[in-house]
Amino acid sequence: MQVFTPTEVSKHAANKYLSVLIAAKFARVLNEFPRDRSLHEKKLTTRALEELSSGEIEYRVMPRRRPGG
Repeated sequence: MQVFTPTEVSKHAANKYLSVLIAAKFARVLNEFPRDRSLHEKKLTTRALEELSSGEIEYRVMPRRRPGG
């Protein structure tokens, strides 16, 4: 099992909390695609954290829309 440190994942995000949020949302996106169900496939969260740590994920922070505004 690979271990990701907060410093490692926050290199390509503003902070460690945002980096975990980005990785979790990316893992949800990966879950929508068909996968190879072999035994050697990595877990989606591991794959998302690897791609975030290597800088392969591009993201934008969008301001939250206020209801009724």
